[in-house]
Amino acid sequence: MRIGIFSDTYLPYVSGLVTSELMLKKALEKMGHEVYIVTANLENFKFIDDKEEKIIKIPGLPIGIYDARLTGIYSITAINIIRKWKLDVIHSQTEFGVGTFARIVSKQLNIPLVHTYHTMYEDYIYYITKGYFDKPSKKLVEYLTKFYCDKTVTELIVPSRKIYNIFMNKYKANKPVNIIGTGMDISRFNKDNFNIEDIKKLKEKYGIKEDEFVIGSVSRIAKEKSIDRIIDNYKKIIEKIPNSKLLLVGDGPDKEELMKQVERLDLTNNVIFTGKVPIEDIQIYYQLMDVFTTFSVTETQGLTVIEAMASSLPVLAIKDDSFVDAVINGKNGYLFNSDIEYQDYLYKIYKDKNLYNELSKNSMELSKKHSMEEFGKRVYEVYLNTIKEYNDKKIINNIKEVIKNTKTSDKKTKND
Repeated sequence: MRIGIFSDTYLPYVSGLVTSELMLKKALEKMGHEVYIVTANLENFKFIDDKEEKIIKIPGLPIGIYDARLTGIYSITAINIIRKWKLDVIHSQTEFGVGTFARIVSKQLNIPLVHTYHTMYEDYIYYITKGYFDKPSKKLVEYLTKFYCDKTVTELIVPSRKIYNIFMNKYKANKPVNIIGTGMDISRFNKDNFNIEDIKKLKEKYGIKEDEFVIGSVSRIAKEKSIDRIIDNYKKIIEKIPNSKLLLVGDGPDKEELMKQVERLDLTNNVIFTGKVPIEDIQIYYQLMDVFTTFSVTETQGLTVIEAMASSLPVLAIKDDSFVDAVINGKNGYLFNSDIEYQDYLYKIYKDKNLYNELSKNSMELSKKHSMEEFGKRVYEVYLNTIKEYNDKKIINNIKEVIKNTKTSDKKTKND
């Protein structure tokens, strides 16, 4: 099968969305399919046609959300190249820019369209509006999202029960909605695959001692990730676990503000900001941690939670539908509702070594259901259904057209 993945973001940009795209591409190619990428150029305003890598990069303008760019909705140069690819199915990963272009290409070249909804745009609108016109802006985003996902695609994929419930209950979706969490290259995070000396060197780089208990988080350092709550809670935690460190892996617009928060709380010697980490190196950073935590309620799936599980880490996550299928209370970690619950669970894991070992072992086992291979297999099944539905609909429409033309012809004959 020849598959086109359309997205506003791709390498060298690093995000959960890009990780999902890379895992899907790798899984599908491993199954023997050809995968082509259409994306925005994040580095400069040039059109790029990389025939060897099968990637088209369309020029785009910055939109105020990290390094993301928004492209025009139509490119004649791109569509002429895509026509030669002879795609069997298009899989769009974003709603706007390249996502809109995917819809146009689908209609113009008669190619079935599948869409994965990754991002709750209503949670990010403040980056563009800066606090002004939030309510009407959210309504507009909701309308556009519903239009794109419900009116223009054959089948829809969502990464978690959380998004499924939103589309069923809020958007009243009339299309098939498939829950398929992003797959991971599980072996990449397996603790047995790391050199102990490499881990020691990285610990030395960040001043982490061998006997210190490391609480970690991996994310963009941004408002919606609620890292300020992790830091606030750590002020209480360090009183009970003085031989601990808080490791915050990632970069983003709130880094300076959060570093000031750390300074105000007199935690400078115990909180580590790594800054931006190359995506190919991220797996070793989980090996520095003893437990993984997140307070974010804006995730659509929480890929870092799955990465932490594959790294054999107990997980403490705020109770949110994004995490309920991954974190099972008392089995591989805990879901908490309040700061007090979070602190109590963390201290419990720290004190009870037998519990810690059990949670760690179960995390690794449970991560296997999120394998890259399973991900590719399930998405491919959606492609097959989509192509069948699309072709069936086309046949029905052709029959309707024939009937309509016949009736029109008969009417003319009678009038004559």
